[in-house]
Amino acid sequence: MSLQDAAVTESSQRSNVSADIARLMRLATYASVATALVLIMAKIVAYLLTDSVSMLSTLLDSLMDAAASLINLIAVRHALTPADREHRFGHGKAEALAGLGQSAFIAGSAMFLLFESIGRLATPQPIENGMVGVGVMLFSMATTLALVLFQRQVIRRTGSIAVSADSLHYVGDIAANLAVLAALVLSSQLGWNRADPIFAIGVSFYVGFTAWQIARGAFDMLMDREMPDEERARIRAIVMANPRVRNMHDLRTRRSGPQRFIQFHLEMDPEMRLTEAHRLSDEVEAAILSEFPAAEVIIHEDPEGVNEGRKTFT
Repeated sequence: MSLQDAAVTESSQRSNVSADIARLMRLATYASVATALVLIMAKIVAYLLTDSVSMLSTLLDSLMDAAASLINLIAVRHALTPADREHRFGHGKAEALAGLGQSAFIAGSAMFLLFESIGRLATPQPIENGMVGVGVMLFSMATTLALVLFQRQVIRRTGSIAVSADSLHYVGDIAANLAVLAALVLSSQLGWNRADPIFAIGVSFYVGFTAWQIARGAFDMLMDREMPDEERARIRAIVMANPRVRNMHDLRTRRSGPQRFIQFHLEMDPEMRLTEAHRLSDEVEAAILSEFPAAEVIIHEDPEGVNEGRKTFT
């Protein structure tokens, strides 16, 4: 196979992988929005029937989920837009901006819930139609768990920070729903009316922590944080596995949405012809892409032993 044919084959494989990733990410955003809308309708009915502040907390959370999921849907569609003349590295950081938007929504709902729960703690009220609320919570937990399991599969395939952020606060929803379920049982069945606001306060702190986690991940992407050490070590191992590679240096990595960017200097035999050096570089790139299929790999070819006088990082 010629170098030109290999390049065409590699480009075709990368396009197929990108199309598969795009399809999965879109499905995840559609599923998230649909789930949030179904849960909102169920929880509105339950809140009107129970007048529970814990139920209000999970309703607010679902409203924030819907808003965040809509932001995700728009951001993911933009992030998957191919690179263009003005955005040569693509639009992947739209995901990180969506993550920051999500964290702001979630933090705001946490503060509102905290103040509402403190007021209800001072003047506790009995829960009405508690079993209706229990039924809605069980339905909500089952629906959310199904969504989270699907999102986890998408995250494993795509590494999407937007879907990951969405999944993270849906996992938080499951924990919050458990707390609301306990509060409803304690209040309606055992008569402990303060359980409702106490559990709601706990949920507000958990939701606030979730907002911080999402914001941290989004900020790391916007600041071009290096890929995890384990992945960098794996890249180095793949490169050095080729027997014709003498060494490598200046490995730099970052992520932008589902895409990884990997660049480094490849050291090889100083007497190697340019054609062979190019072929070796293609071999190394193909090996990296076999493990990181959505990556953009940039390799600078160096003769072994040349001191470039650059600042390097471990």
